[in-house]
Amino acid sequence: MANYIKEIRELVGHKPLILNAAAGVVTNDQHEVLLNLRTDTHNWSLPGGYLEYGETFDQAMVREYKEDAGLDVELVKSLGIFDQGFTKYPNGDVTQVISQLYLVKPVGGHTLETATDETLDLKYFPLNDLPPLLNQQTTDMLAAVQAYFGD
Repeated sequence: MANYIKEIRELVGHKPLILNAAAGVVTNDQHEVLLNLRTDTHNWSLPGGYLEYGETFDQAMVREYKEDAGLDVELVKSLGIFDQGFTKYPNGDVTQVISQLYLVKPVGGHTLETATDETLDLKYFPLNDLPPLLNQQTTDMLAAVQAYFGD
């Protein structure tokens, strides 16, 4: 069921929702992490997004990475589930997101070179010098990535 979140929002408006999402981490040789500049909030996050109805975390991660970054990815390792924190979007939507974080590796495609309806830009950042992030959960996920790489 495509556009599941849109359909739910049409029914409940801006009421707080608990939603499931998948996010992925691609790093370069310097362990810099690929982030996308979001069109909705104009800050940075890991490529990823909400599950559609009937979709698994794994399937959502592959689909969302292609949509947000232009890359075909393969899941390497689960880095954990993150369920703390709330996000209020500029349109008034409020969420508590339960996110499955994965380490992923590119296996095809290429990083987006032009803006889309979800991504304004893509850029690698050192884990110790990150730009303004979407929310506390994104900060927590990147701290887990830093701990994983021992930086």
